[in-house]
Amino acid sequence: MPNSRRLFRSGLTVAAAAALPLVLTADPAAARVQGISVSTVGTTVSVVTSACTTQTNGTWGTGSLLSSGQTSFAQGRQVALSGTSVSQSAAWSNVSPGTYTVIVTCANGTTAGTQSVIVSAPVTRTPTPTASASRGVMGGSGGSVRDYGTLTLAAGGTLVGAGVIAAAWFLRRRSKPYRL
Repeated sequence: MPNSRRLFRSGLTVAAAAALPLVLTADPAAARVQGISVSTVGTTVSVVTSACTTQTNGTWGTGSLLSSGQTSFAQGRQVALSGTSVSQSAAWSNVSPGTYTVIVTCANGTTAGTQSVIVSAPVTRTPTPTASASRGVMGGSGGSVRDYGTLTLAAGGTLVGAGVIAAAWFLRRRSKPYRL
C-alpha cells in the first residue's frame, strides 16, 4: 500500500511539472484584465482600460460620457483614448454634478466596457473667524508673549555660560585619560 501512494504522489508531481511550461508560455494577452476602471476627482472623470490592444488609424479607441438623458454612444461627450498597448486612458473635465455612464469602444469596434459614475458637487469651505490672543506673538522680543526683565535674562545667560564651560571641561578631561 505505501508504494502505491508514493507512485500516486510522484505521478501528480510529474504531471504538474509537465504542465508548468504550458502555463508559462500561454498568451499573456489572455491574462490581461479586461474591462474599464472609472474614477472621479472633483469635476474630472477619467477612465483606464487595457482592453484595446491594437491601434487603427492612429487611435486606440474612443470613450463616451453619457448623461442620464442620453442613450447611445454617439450622443455622449467623446474623447479619443491615449496610451500604449498595455494601458489606455481618457478624461473629461468640467463635468457638472450628476450620474453618468462611461462607455469605451476600441478602434476595432469591440466594446471594452460600460460603467456608471456619480459626480458630486465640489465642497466649498467657508473660513470661520476665530478669536485670537490679545497680544499675539511679539516679533521684536524673540517671539515671546511675555516681556522678561533684565535680571531674568542675565540669570539665563549665566546658566547657559556655565553649561558651556562644564561641557568643555568634561570633553578636555575625557580626551586625556591619564590626567586626574
